[in-house]
Amino acid sequence: MSKYLERARELRAITVPHYNCGQSVVIPFAQDAGLTDEQALGICANFGGGLKRGSACGAITGGLVVLGLFGIDNPSEYYQALRESHDGMLDCADLLKRNKEMGGEKKPHCDALVFECVSLVEKILREQGKI
Repeated sequence: MSKYLERARELRAITVPHYNCGQSVVIPFAQDAGLTDEQALGICANFGGGLKRGSACGAITGGLVVLGLFGIDNPSEYYQALRESHDGMLDCADLLKRNKEMGGEKKPHCDALVFECVSLVEKILREQGKI
């Protein structure tokens, strides 16, 4: 398991304080991107719950932040992979609704999205020679 995914798993296991999905994606990459964990925590403070409005998934948004921090400004591979694995859905409310309809619980669903985004970002960064 990579250090990024391992760190994301550690963050999602902590209940107090709660690390939202965006924070859990960005913090594992923060130091390599030149940020402190505290800076990443603040940058992503409002990403949970689909930007606190059920819109863009915070984990997906966190992945975009990481890609941007490493100078990747064309996230088409990232979006394509996520759309393919989630029937085109990228909004928190849609993803959670579908998960609920399938009998899933919220936390395991969100954890899985965090881990998926961390893994996908890491793959892209490695392919681009950024890490």
